[in-house]
Amino acid sequence: MKKQCCYSLLSLLLIACSAKQELSVLQINAWHGASTVPGGFKGLVDIVVQTNPDIVLLCEIQAPDGSNVVDRLVDSLQTLGKTYYGQKGGTGLISKYKIDEQTLCCASDVQGAMVKSRISVGGHTLLAYSAHLDYTHYECYLPRGYSGTSWKKIESPVRDADSVLRANRLSQRDETIAAFIEDAKNEIGKGNLVLMGGDLNEPSHLDWQADTKNLRDHNGVVINWDCSLMLADMGMVDAYREKYPDAVEYPGFTFPAGNRDAELNKLAWAPEADERDRIDFIYYYPNPHWTLKSASIVGPEETVLRGKIQAKDSEDAFVVPLGVWATDHKGNLAVFTIRDREK
Repeated sequence: MKKQCCYSLLSLLLIACSAKQELSVLQINAWHGASTVPGGFKGLVDIVVQTNPDIVLLCEIQAPDGSNVVDRLVDSLQTLGKTYYGQKGGTGLISKYKIDEQTLCCASDVQGAMVKSRISVGGHTLLAYSAHLDYTHYECYLPRGYSGTSWKKIESPVRDADSVLRANRLSQRDETIAAFIEDAKNEIGKGNLVLMGGDLNEPSHLDWQADTKNLRDHNGVVINWDCSLMLADMGMVDAYREKYPDAVEYPGFTFPAGNRDAELNKLAWAPEADERDRIDFIYYYPNPHWTLKSASIVGPEETVLRGKIQAKDSEDAFVVPLGVWATDHKGNLAVFTIRDREK
């Protein structure tokens, strides 16, 4: 009897283990179709090979010559024995899983739409949204003494949070996020898994609280940035900040990247300020069928401070590219554990 119980327990453990799988998601801004940095497209291919993600969320996929990096990326990876699926769009996504449906959604009056992809994973329906929000009215520069529209120095830093937020709301970012929330809630209501990632062109409120108000040229200002607060209020989880809640020791800067393969004057927009921020994200909605296993920043450890590239000065978890880095942003890598749906 004891032996039979042991076998039964072992069988249950084996079933439990086999009923789970990992899903890795890479998010990256390709910077004009990986065309700005010499050797950038190969660098983009290399980082996908290096990280081997199941899903890649891409933005800035159009090159100046009109070519679309998604098509080239899928073809190049295929020659290396890696099969990904993808379709053209204003932003982009490629996936090791076949894409059941891909549509545009959540567009604002002036901002392009997100790409919404429906993918089957482990018996679940996953909705992956790839985003690139409005880059205008980049008002995290105001407390740093720069304009968020002309990117030129202003007379003095703006230290009133309400004034900064009023200027920030002239962008279309909050409208796009409001549209995403409405769409995502509908999918969540059906029991589907939801993740969203991309270059949101706005910091997180989690990074601009009392603990950082005297750091990074925040100049004493605490700001509850709209987009991240809206996402948090609906229950979406910021993957990197979930794993690394300390914004002082783990700032997770994604812009600007300290990319030694790029021209420095194309990286620094506020060269006399500490303009570093986390504006690229992976968010997910909690569901009993998946858990976040790990989160990392992908890109060079170096950063840009006051117009110069400097060494890493944080405790952040990095995946450092082995080859050329294709972009002025750093990306994100999140790994989830998904429990297969019972049949």
